[in-house]
This record gives sequence, C-alpha cells and structure tokens, in this order.
Amino acid sequence: MDDIEKIVWIEGLKNAIQFNGKGNPKAVMGKLMRDRPDLRSQGKILKPLVAQVLAEINALSLDTMKVKVLKLDSHALDQKEKQGPEKKVLPDLPGAEPGKVVMRLAPYPSGALHIGNARMVVLNDEYTKRYNGKLLLVFDDTIGTTLKKLHDPKAKFVIPEAYDLIPEGLDYLGVKTHGVYYKSDRVEIYQNEAGKLITKGDAYVCTCEAQEFREKYKRTGKECPCRNKDISYHEEMYEQMQEGKIAEGGAVVRLKTGMDQKDPALRDHIMMRISDAPHPRIGTKVRLWPVLEWSWGLDDHLLGITHILRGIDLKKEGMVEKYIWDLYGWKHSHISLYGRLKFDDEFKLSKTLARQNVHSGTYDGWSDPRTWSLQSLQARGIHPDALRKSLLDLGLSKRGIVFDKAWIYSYNTKLIDSTAYRYWFVEDPIPLHINQLPFKQFTAEPLLHPQFPKKGTRHIPIEIAEGQSTVYLAKADLDAVLNHKGKLLHPALAQDEVVRLKDMYNVQIRKIEGSQITADYESTEKKDGTRKMQVVPRNFSIPVRILQPDGHTTEGFAESTLQELSPNSMVQFERYGYVRLRQISEKEVYGYFTH
Repeated sequence: MDDIEKIVWIEGLKNAIQFNGKGNPKAVMGKLMRDRPDLRSQGKILKPLVAQVLAEINALSLDTMKVKVLKLDSHALDQKEKQGPEKKVLPDLPGAEPGKVVMRLAPYPSGALHIGNARMVVLNDEYTKRYNGKLLLVFDDTIGTTLKKLHDPKAKFVIPEAYDLIPEGLDYLGVKTHGVYYKSDRVEIYQNEAGKLITKGDAYVCTCEAQEFREKYKRTGKECPCRNKDISYHEEMYEQMQEGKIAEGGAVVRLKTGMDQKDPALRDHIMMRISDAPHPRIGTKVRLWPVLEWSWGLDDHLLGITHILRGIDLKKEGMVEKYIWDLYGWKHSHISLYGRLKFDDEFKLSKTLARQNVHSGTYDGWSDPRTWSLQSLQARGIHPDALRKSLLDLGLSKRGIVFDKAWIYSYNTKLIDSTAYRYWFVEDPIPLHINQLPFKQFTAEPLLHPQFPKKGTRHIPIEIAEGQSTVYLAKADLDAVLNHKGKLLHPALAQDEVVRLKDMYNVQIRKIEGSQITADYESTEKKDGTRKMQVVPRNFSIPVRILQPDGHTTEGFAESTLQELSPNSMVQFERYGYVRLRQISEKEVYGYFTH
C-alpha cells in the first residue's frame, strides 16, 4: 500500500465508522481536497481510487473497520473520541430510576479476573455510576466440581487466593462496590427453598443416572419415572440427600420447568446436586449445593437486584430465573444481554490453565502477561482507563465481536506516552566494530523524550581506544525490510553503505561476514536519505530480558542508564516498544512487554 492509498484507506474508514458503517466517497474526496492541498493536483487519480476503496470498506463490518483503521493509524479514532463526551456510548437501562438501581458482579473465584471478565465489570460499574446506584460483589462460590474430580487438572473449583485477587482487579479498574456477599454463606437459603418447592410439588428428587436422563428423557421430552412419585417420597429422599445417606452423584433436585419445553436445555432443570468436595471457606459443612440458575433466581430477588447484565451465552440461565420468579410471583429484574467477545489464539483466557501454571511456577504468578489477568495488565503498564474505554466502545451489541488488542494499545499509548522516557535497546544483538574514529572520547546526549526537550537528556559515553569502538546493533537490521504487500522498504545492509548510528555519527560498512561486521567512521553530519540504525555501546550496556504476552522472551542489550531507574518504571525502547521494568540488578534488567 503506497502513501496515497494508505491516506485514502484511513480517511475512508474514519468516515464509514463515523456514519455507522457506510462511507460516502464524495465526503471523503471533499475532505482530502480541503485538508490536503498537496493532493489537489492529483484529483483525477484520487476520484476513482476513493470510489474503489470505499466500495471495499462498505463491505466490511463496523468492528472490522475499527480494527483495520487502528492498524493503519493507532490515533485514527482520536478525533472521534473528542467529538463529545456527551454522546452516550451505552443505551439507557430499561425502567432505571436514579438512586434506585442495584446491580451485581458475580465472579466465580477460581482465579483472578481476566480481560474477558472485564467487560462485565466495566459495564456494571458504568451503569451504577450513571444512575447513582449500588453495585454488589457476590462471590458465586458454590462448588464447581465433585470429590471424584477434585484432582483432575481440568476441574473447575474455588481457590482461596481468588477472594483477594478479584477485589485487587476491581481496585485496578477503579470499581467500588457497596456490599460483599458469599454464596457459600447462603447455602441454607437455597436448601430450605428447594425443600419448600418439593413440598408444593414444583420440584422433585431424581435418581436417574445423568446420561440416562439426558438420552432417554431430556432429548425425547418424556417424563422420567421419578417425576410423578408421591410428594412424601421426594421429601424423604431430599432429607436423605441432606443427611448424607445418598452418595455423590446418586440424586439431584430438579425444578419442574416442564419436559415439554421446546429447548431441551430448559427441560426439568437441575436445582441442587451433591458434592463432597471440601470448600475453602466452609470445608465439608455443606454437601448439597445449588446450580447457578437456582441460586440467582433467589438471590436476584432477595438482594434487590434491579438490573442484570450478562453475556448472550447465558440467555438460558435468564429464562430459568424468570420461571423461578413467576413461580414465586416476584417482580422480574431487567435482564440485558450482550454478545460474546472472541479472542485470537494469543489470548489463552483459561483460569484453569492459568491456575495450573501459576501454582506450578511456570508463570510469574498471576501478574504474568500470559494469564491476561487484570493483575497482568497492570503489571505490563496498561492504564485502567485504556481498558475501560476500549470495552465501553463495544457498547451492548448482541453480535459477537472479535476483540483486537490494538484497541487497548491505541488508548494506552495516549495515556502513557508523555511519561515513558526513551532508551536505547537492541534485540538479538550483533557487534559492530568501528575503526578510524577521530575522537578520544564521545558522549551521546539523546533526549529523554523527543516531544518534550525540556525533560532533559541522557548521557551515554562511548568508549574509544586507539580510534576503535564497538557497539551492538539488532540482528534484524542486517536484513531487508518489506511492507505487507511485499514492497521493499529498504534493502539488506550492504558493504560500503553509509548509515547513521542514531544520536551519534555516520559510519561506512566495510565488511559483513556472518556476525563479523566492521565499519569506518565517516562523519557527524546528518545526511538526508541515510539509513538510521539503533545501537547500544558495548561499554555502556546491560543485558535485558523481556517477557511477551505470548510467552516467548526477547533478549538483547540496553543502555546502562536503566540501572538508575526504579522497578515498575515504564519506558519506551526506541524502535521496539513500551516495556514495564520488573527487576533491575547489576547483572540484568527484566521486564514485561507492554505493546
């Protein structure tokens, strides 16, 4: 894509996004002619190009447009953000009254909240703030596995540290809650109400084997033999379940939602099941546990929840809740559904996998970038507002959305760039030996931040002995660089080529033989068109390791100035990216890649 085509794509995408996915070629052409005097002479070329590009753009989904424009220009949507904070990103909640809205967060404490959970958190927080309402934190810590599967590495179960990890994640996002509840403290409520429904004939104890019920009755819509037995039988069986006289897996309590439901998933839904797995808060005090739909069918009413936000994949759960509310004659909470976020392969959003790797020591705790937990985003230097804004931009659309990390990174760049000082770093370093230097000593003085000269400079001494010095350059700089269409941006480093060592001087390459590269000093004068290369002097370098979110580690050398910084400093390694420094010692610096 050449420069003019790129400009047309960026302006076309911005126009289409502004007008809900339908770009106007005339509007784009008019803007280019108004804002780019240098292109006015090329109007005849631009007009058909704009028409062609807009036709391609208008065939894309709105979400794809946003991803594409941010990849072309990370600041392309900045103006859209400035067009008015008064514009509501989120629709109003149905029936919401200021001061009377009560919402809830319902995390299952099997690990830290991750980026996939953050949407639920941010949406609920945003709405309760809008309506001056209350937000409750309810740990949905019912037993998620059985004693038999407790040691299965794939099993989902509550872990003690999650009770602290989850509030830490909320603090990072600036979320304040107005009450904390634990489902494990409320089990008696669910048990007692289940017993009442059995007595009323609205629920029953089923001893059918799980697979048999699923295949023989649930799929066919036939009632199982347990369903219509005398109420006294079910009451007695329920007592035996509570007293431990029926083994784990031997019986469940089913709600009579109806075996004639069109959706098999709704047919006589389970309410309570037996698990002898110990609970981290209450041990083995309880063995009869509610399923999600039953506990929430009660608690959303008992806790006064007025509005519920949940992913569209939990639509069935909402239908069961409504059945329960109708059974009791309770007023319905308003349920709003939003589409699922889909993540690419780099996002391994599994609390179970993360738990295993954290506990085994494979990861650097829950702050490891590979967990994609809120702790890990904070450790990488992702500003919470960047995450909030990127998630709020998605609104409450019911369509599935493929989440692109470029959205967060674009916002984050604006928030951290002015305070992230620049430093020299080269990845996969190769020594470059320089001869014929006319100096006895040389000190480079690059700016700490090129956009803010008043912030000062760094002082980097270059050791010179008998006209010779050695610096490190990145191995990748030896190779040719192509753009995404295969167009050559610059050729491989060549013998006799004159290059500019950034913030230093020019050298002429004399020999390239594998990792043996030599050059002669050429001049200090800056020359147009000369390739610039980032280097780090050998005498003023320190080894650096950088952990990437995909798990691989980048290694190289950076300027020794890093040793003057404090752990958790945010820096930008020039021509590489932003990095949050985690550990700084005399021997090496270790950091997490930000973006």
